[in-house]
Amino acid sequence: MSASDQNTSFNGLAGKKSAPGSGHPTIRPVPAATMIVVDGSGSEPSVLMGRRNESHVFMPGRYVFPGGRVDPSDRKMNVAGALPELTEMRLLRKARSATPSSARALALAAIRETYEETGLLIGSPDYGTPESAPEGPWADYAAHGLYPELDQLHLIARAVTPTGRPRRFDTAFFAVSAESIAGRVEGMIGPDKELVDLVWLPLSGAEKLDMPQITHTILLELAQRIEAGMSPMLPVPLYYDRRGVWQRELL
Repeated sequence: MSASDQNTSFNGLAGKKSAPGSGHPTIRPVPAATMIVVDGSGSEPSVLMGRRNESHVFMPGRYVFPGGRVDPSDRKMNVAGALPELTEMRLLRKARSATPSSARALALAAIRETYEETGLLIGSPDYGTPESAPEGPWADYAAHGLYPELDQLHLIARAVTPTGRPRRFDTAFFAVSAESIAGRVEGMIGPDKELVDLVWLPLSGAEKLDMPQITHTILLELAQRIEAGMSPMLPVPLYYDRRGVWQRELL
């Protein structure tokens, strides 16, 4: 599917009004990343989603992909497999103060947040245990004898939170095959955790869950990308708000 065809056929968030802001002053969006784990072994691809704790102020009880903001430690973790050049370029376009290091950190943030929120270890055991890793979650991750593999990630989309919100993010949505899951640490989800449960859902059923509008749109983007073969040459959309209306620009 060509870029023009994809833009014409898409019927997701673009062109719709964004929810009114709550009067907060303009806040610069911070870099964040999300991971969509895709299981393609069945008759229809399934995705992993988690339900946020009801006690959380931000999107309580809603279904989301694991993810969060970039941490300084994400710039220090050793990796196996470089981020594809085209992916790096699309992460840097229209991003403030962006560098190759910040693009790499986005991909690592997606892997780290997936580990922290779900216990899933996405990486490769083929290179042994990393000799050094930043203290905290990355040290715990590395203790399992894994290196994160950035060349296994597919960039699906980016989205910038509209102005007037108390929290704003420039979020990169990555996808990875469930075959890249090298293990799982128990006890990372539950009633006192950020995510209270995890579910694998076919793409056609995931949209029935209570989820943010942008999450629903990213699922549509993923479905189109899978149908088109997940080629890294496919254009990647950037969603952002302009005068209260969502825009979709291909990177």
